[in-house]
Amino acid sequence: MKRRGHFRLAPHGTLNLMLFAMGLIALLLANPAHAERIKDIARFAGVRANALTGYGIVVGLSGTGDQNLEFTIQSLKSAAARLGVLIPPNIAPQLKNAAAVMITAELPPFAKPGQRVDVTVSALGQAKSLRGGTLLLAPMQGADGEVYALAQGNLAVGGFGAEGKDGSKIVVGTPSSGRIPGGASVERSVASPFAGSAELHLDLIDQDFSTARSVTDAINMALGGIAASTLDAATIAIAAPADGAARMALAARIESLEVRLAPPPARVIVNARTGTVVIGGEVRILPAAIAHGNLTVRITENQEASQPNALGGGNTVITQQSSVDASEAPSRMQLFQPGARLNDIVDAVNALGAAPGDLVAILEALKAAGALRAELTVI
Repeated sequence: MKRRGHFRLAPHGTLNLMLFAMGLIALLLANPAHAERIKDIARFAGVRANALTGYGIVVGLSGTGDQNLEFTIQSLKSAAARLGVLIPPNIAPQLKNAAAVMITAELPPFAKPGQRVDVTVSALGQAKSLRGGTLLLAPMQGADGEVYALAQGNLAVGGFGAEGKDGSKIVVGTPSSGRIPGGASVERSVASPFAGSAELHLDLIDQDFSTARSVTDAINMALGGIAASTLDAATIAIAAPADGAARMALAARIESLEVRLAPPPARVIVNARTGTVVIGGEVRILPAAIAHGNLTVRITENQEASQPNALGGGNTVITQQSSVDASEAPSRMQLFQPGARLNDIVDAVNALGAAPGDLVAILEALKAAGALRAELTVI
């Protein structure tokens, strides 16, 4: 004899717990948690690059230099004098193979003497191309006027240009600018407040009170106690040990922590030059109706020949015939329901058949009417 299967109902409390767990899983699947590393949303104060600039001479060009610019001639004479070569004052060399340039670079944080950094070299005068040139030794200064690096080396130029004898020319890219990988040697380090301060200050890249509070809570939970405190919407102060190794270990641990961020502010970014429109996911629309229509005006020009009678004499005359026609596409109206989100806005704009330029006008009109709950930024 075969036994029949027996089923036993779960107790009422267990059933409720199962339903709650299923609902929680469904909620998590519908709204997946998104966490960011602290190193991606914040930077430690004092850990920053410093801009360096310099002036120099590029030589070895194939006839594409500054020709006879006075300041280029003076610079070349000074460079030659430092090497013991004196050019008579009454001689003005034609510098087709040399060019005056500006040199820029970024000194990384914690850079030490002897390290190499990349430099960018750009023509200052009328040099047409720096291809094949060599930068002579040039000092690079910081904002305080002190020399922090020395630059020298062969240029790598991506663009090129060609010119014919009849004046025709073609230019691809920017041949008047180039780079020297590792072209500058660091001669002086920059003191950083990271190693000597009693506290570490963590600066948020995007200022936000909710994010600052979330970062503070995450640090205190990981370190225990009240190790971090929020100073403002952009800065978190963290108690740090005096020992350098322990301070570095603390910074590395904080950077690897993950923080669940609050939704960003509602923003609409409009690029007026390209017509690009970016609408944030938190943008809301109050009840509003939009009508959009296209007016098209066509002007047609036709030329006709008026041929006189052959026996009567006269000349053939070209007459101009113009016609103007105006037509307007059927206007459609789209209604936004309360609390419309990003997908509703996109669907409505597509239904209206609006181009990117028309979309900018629609958004500006919604903002002026008070129906757009977002910050409208035009760049």
